[in-house]
Amino acid sequence: MLQELSGLEQQAQSANLYYSLARSPYEVAEAQRLRYQVFAEEMGARLSGHGRRDMDGFDAICEHLLVRDREGGQVVGTYRILDPHMAYEAGGYYSAGEFDLTRLLHLAPGMVEVGRSCVHPDYRNGATISLLWAGLAKYMMTRGYEHLIGCASIGMADGGHNAVAVYNRLAEKYLAPNEYRVFPHTPLPLEALAVNQEPAIPPLLKGYMRLGAYVCGEPSWDPDFNTADLLIMLPIARLSKRYASHFMK
Repeated sequence: MLQELSGLEQQAQSANLYYSLARSPYEVAEAQRLRYQVFAEEMGARLSGHGRRDMDGFDAICEHLLVRDREGGQVVGTYRILDPHMAYEAGGYYSAGEFDLTRLLHLAPGMVEVGRSCVHPDYRNGATISLLWAGLAKYMMTRGYEHLIGCASIGMADGGHNAVAVYNRLAEKYLAPNEYRVFPHTPLPLEALAVNQEPAIPPLLKGYMRLGAYVCGEPSWDPDFNTADLLIMLPIARLSKRYASHFMK
């Protein structure tokens, strides 16, 4: 993979940022420390890592997409990437711990999973998010993978009412066809939590929908992160020409 890394690096047009894949355990550790800062310190997640790093068994198998500030070299955004070969080595996809993925498994030879996405609070802007997506798009397209999946999280601080409102709103327009549906192992009680409120849709989730993604089914509760997770799938063929041309510059 290292010979391909030079093609997976790009400088932002509007900020002093660039993306690349982690090249060493040290760079992976940088991503883990950012994840700990965001997930544990900011969001209060219960994490299994140590030394102020978010770590699990998938980290050694996955590739790690990084966005850095060129001036100081700090990692300010990250995604974890699990391609089909890595998923085989790991014994399955990470999201299988939350969802029954049976209806997606026929896509596995061309299906990449992303997760553990986070951005430093000082860099939560369009430039950082755009670079993360550009890195993912180039990763998919240069390797010929056809489907991208991953969990999109919604906070549960209100007990889950907004999460249900978000799902109900997105399902009206973006629900996947039946053949791509997944089923949560720990489903939210949708009817009990439903309220008449305008959903506050997380910006990252809005972005996925703009790119052409599907919501593959009802949300699952993740007790460690106290979030409601939606399984999102983006067929690369649905990526609009406008976004595809932007990401592949």
